[in-house]
Amino acid sequence: MSAIEARELTKIYRTYRKEGGLRGAIKGLVRRRYDETHAAERVSFQIDEGEFVGFLGPNGAGKTTVLKMLSGLLNPTSGDARVLGFVPWERRNEMKRQFSLLMGQKNALWWDLPAQESLELNRAIYGIDRGRFGQVVGGLSELLEVQDKMNVMVRELSLGERMKMELISALIPRPLSRRTNHRSGRG
Repeated sequence: MSAIEARELTKIYRTYRKEGGLRGAIKGLVRRRYDETHAAERVSFQIDEGEFVGFLGPNGAGKTTVLKMLSGLLNPTSGDARVLGFVPWERRNEMKRQFSLLMGQKNALWWDLPAQESLELNRAIYGIDRGRFGQVVGGLSELLEVQDKMNVMVRELSLGERMKMELISALIPRPLSRRTNHRSGRG
């Protein structure tokens, strides 16, 4: 079974197009006209467990839209997807505990806290055991060479250091780990 599978995923945004002036406003009350923007059109692929992939394309190609549909943040206009056996837009808690999305323009860390405290806050939000948290954060901070930045305020980190901390935050709940079997409930 694929870890991630997308079949004919499509997302179309409809925006109201108002004609100018009073006449246009009145016409809009009776008959609205819409423009359609195809953000993603018939996207299909599958990714097997343990496989690393890149998602490349020009600006406006729909990369972020597809990732948001796969994470459950957006509902597709049409098509189907499965992530770890779940339908993403159903937003089931079992899936949310196993899936993490790290995007450059979204911050999971608190700007006014040191990185360690911000990560600790995320530990509490996810309900992660302190021992496992220490193991994950310790191992990743060593691997990413940011141990000496753990007590620095997030706002004072360089972009690269901040992205490394964001990555650690995204991996705290161990997303995409098969350590639990969500179908049978066995660990």
